[in-house]
Amino acid sequence: MAEIQIKIETYGAIERLLPKDLNFSCVENSMVSEILQQISDQYPDCASLLEKCACAIGEEIIPRRHRLTNHCTLVLLSPVAGG
Repeated sequence: MAEIQIKIETYGAIERLLPKDLNFSCVENSMVSEILQQISDQYPDCASLLEKCACAIGEEIIPRRHRLTNHCTLVLLSPVAGG
């Protein structure tokens, strides 16, 4: 299987816990949850917040079981509170 590059973009609270230029490699058809596990393994301080983040590619929110088939930017959106 081919290896693909996943760029990570973060917004909200998670942005303060991860580096700006974050990239991961994975094999084609890996699930989003596998990338999140790689992030959690390398940056354990963000593990609990990662569990609460929504994931998106482009404008589309995607489930963690979504399979990544080509190079992309995975966006992590921290939950927001306010009123």
